[in-house]
Amino acid sequence: MIKHRGFPGRLPGTDFQFTVRRPNPKGATPIIRRERYRDRRAPDRRADLWFLAALWQNFGPEPFERGNLDAGRLSWLFGREVLPYDDPFDPKDYEARLIIDEEAARAAFPEAFDEGATW
Repeated sequence: MIKHRGFPGRLPGTDFQFTVRRPNPKGATPIIRRERYRDRRAPDRRADLWFLAALWQNFGPEPFERGNLDAGRLSWLFGREVLPYDDPFDPKDYEARLIIDEEAARAAFPEAFDEGATW
């Protein structure tokens, strides 16, 4: 499992996790598409924003390996702003590659692309 050095481990001041420390000995948690309802709490929406901003700052429009990125946090963006890159895609593989759908991400989280923002 690749560890993305420099990637934030969590949303500051919260328990929203962005990365995992070590691989799960039982296998990687699968990435699934989680439905985002309009009534989600503000802290949940802020965690999505910060996570997407961190993804963009670290990887930009290039494909990236899942590695130690948290499957739960990826699942909130998967199928919309973050898409599978490999075909076939294995949602339970730490080496699976993903890519940011820039158009969808900019539409859903325009603040994540602000040049002056500090994440």
